[in-house]
Amino acid sequence: MANVVSAGVGRRLGAMAYDGVIVLALWLLITIIHLAFFRLILSQPVEAVGASALAVWSLRGLLLLSTTGFFCFFWQCAGMTLGMQAWRLRVQTIDGQTITLRQSLIRCGIAWLSLALFGLGYWWVLLDSRQRSWPDIASQTRTVFVPDH
Repeated sequence: MANVVSAGVGRRLGAMAYDGVIVLALWLLITIIHLAFFRLILSQPVEAVGASALAVWSLRGLLLLSTTGFFCFFWQCAGMTLGMQAWRLRVQTIDGQTITLRQSLIRCGIAWLSLALFGLGYWWVLLDSRQRSWPDIASQTRTVFVPDH
């Protein structure tokens, strides 16, 4: 796969920003449904909605699961999220195939770690000779540029 070009940090950040807007919209929808559940189904008073540990941790869990599900779904179905499609990027195995669920989950876990460390795992692309991020390295995948045909 010598003719495959690894994605640079600029395109990756562009795709991340684009996907970030989509994930934010997903989070807002989930938060509204979550709050409505506690208010309307469980009949909690307005001032109590979202105040309990159960409400806080269940929402955090839903947001984490929905984000992981979003990325795993798109990476496995199309090899790219909507943001990656806009920036013409694809995540694939080393030999160019669609990544597995295991690889997707590893990518997500390391992505959270990378972001928690101020994006260090993504800036790593600038230091790695093959332009790999920490999620690429840990999951044995590549994020590549998809040229126009």
